[in-house]
Amino acid sequence: MSAEEQGLVQGTLDMLILKTLALEPMHGYGIGVRLTQISRGVFNVNAGSLFPAFRRLERAGLVKAEWRATENNRRAKYYALTTRGRTALRAQTAQWETRTGAISRILKARPGEV
Repeated sequence: MSAEEQGLVQGTLDMLILKTLALEPMHGYGIGVRLTQISRGVFNVNAGSLFPAFRRLERAGLVKAEWRATENNRRAKYYALTTRGRTALRAQTAQWETRTGAISRILKARPGEV
């Protein structure tokens, strides 16, 4: 895991990949670039982390993959979200929002608050 990836909370990479694929199907390199773009450079995920995640998501039936030609006429594996993946993304997003809301409340707590 690179220094940039250490900012990713464990377990969030899969959710971020699913969200990226909810926007449009794309190849692995494109997903990494998109994550960096959308996060405004906060997350820079390397292929060594992305490709095991793709395999994990594919085995779980959350994404499907097919070989296609890229914009540059190279062959690349394109990933797309499945129906099961959309359902998982909704559930993971709801859990994430609950947890980050709780963390935010804790960080904003003042002495004497319960």
